[in-house]
Amino acid sequence: MYIAITRQQLGDNFRGSARDFVNYLEKENEGKEQGDQELYFNHEENSIDAERVIAEIDANTAKLKKKEPKFYSLVVSPSQGELKHIGDDPEKLRQYTREVMKAYAAAFYRDREVTVKDILYFAKLERERTYSEKDRQVKENQAYATKILELQHQVRAIQQGREQGDLAQLQERIQILEREAPHQQNGKRIVPGMAKEGYQSHIHIIVSRMDRTNTHSLSPGSKFRTSETTLHGQTVKQGFDRDKFFRAAENTFDRQFGYKRNFVETYHARNLLDKDPKRFFSALLGLPANERQAARQLLFKAGINVPTIPTNKAQLAYKAMMQLKKGIGKALESGSIGI
Repeated sequence: MYIAITRQQLGDNFRGSARDFVNYLEKENEGKEQGDQELYFNHEENSIDAERVIAEIDANTAKLKKKEPKFYSLVVSPSQGELKHIGDDPEKLRQYTREVMKAYAAAFYRDREVTVKDILYFAKLERERTYSEKDRQVKENQAYATKILELQHQVRAIQQGREQGDLAQLQERIQILEREAPHQQNGKRIVPGMAKEGYQSHIHIIVSRMDRTNTHSLSPGSKFRTSETTLHGQTVKQGFDRDKFFRAAENTFDRQFGYKRNFVETYHARNLLDKDPKRFFSALLGLPANERQAARQLLFKAGINVPTIPTNKAQLAYKAMMQLKKGIGKALESGSIGI
């Protein structure tokens, strides 16, 4: 399970409105009949149109300065294994999103309990994903893409009479490079913008920075970590516990749908890898043989070629450990393992 939290972008053209973001989320609805379009939902309702989302988020900005973010966006991205487990069922994903937002509310550190009833949010299911420059497959195809582009420039120069050369030979070399690129999909080289195969459902959530009463700010940003401060002589709790939220979201999926999560899929594993690699690999070595083998298969699917997972610490030399850490880290960052 991979969940990202991002504040509203404050660029040079910042206008404060949620309209640009909502319009971006409408990309999958373009060209579809109204009855086939994916609408928004919140904790109580389905089938909410985009204009209502914009109106309610934009109206809920009391006390916020002109250049402060008015909302945050969450992207909830189950792995293909998790989606397969629930049959890529959109209704189950909506049910899960509502549980995630309960966990989101509970992660705020305040003097009073924050519940999902305090949160103004709207969510939208998307069924497609496309490759970007950040994807491992695109990066590993890049050397071939560069050579192909150079050859295509030569072809155009010959066609326009600016250079001389053998067009047929150049085009044949282009075709060979297209076939030799290491990552293919349906017989074509994977490039940015190409739709990904398999289950790709994910949820976009737009959540107001202010609570439903438009009175209290609820900021989940990374700098708003849990802390206590003194205000008018009294100790006040503030902040958002991201670790608590991510763990709760993962545990909720497992409990709600009976999902058996492997160690390398867990948020705990990701934290260990980032903060204490030795403990990560010790935990990996300590898995029962069947779970260790399942971990190897998950890593392999994520593009990390691990012929065998070492069976003892002596086999895991420092250099090998750091190389494996680098590969696993990239897979975790891209969500390939689904964390």
